[in-house]
Amino acid sequence: MAKYKIEYDREKCIGAATCTVFYKKFKLVKDGKADLIGSKKEGDLFVLEVSEKDLKKVKEAAESCPVNAIHVYDGDKKLA
Repeated sequence: MAKYKIEYDREKCIGAATCTVFYKKFKLVKDGKADLIGSKKEGDLFVLEVSEKDLKKVKEAAESCPVNAIHVYDGDKKLA
């Protein structure tokens, strides 16, 4: 099963919450920003691997973000 990587820059988040509509692992929390449930912090980013079954939802979440804080990769290739 193919694995895709989400990179989420929480510092950029403005709390628009559009990501939470498209992908259930984004949750708005007390500080008004979204957390990516199950992710691991790598430097300034939160990273999560997802399977192909979640790819469409993850891409929609990334494309909906008004501040471009979410990116989706297939290896080195940026998908969204």
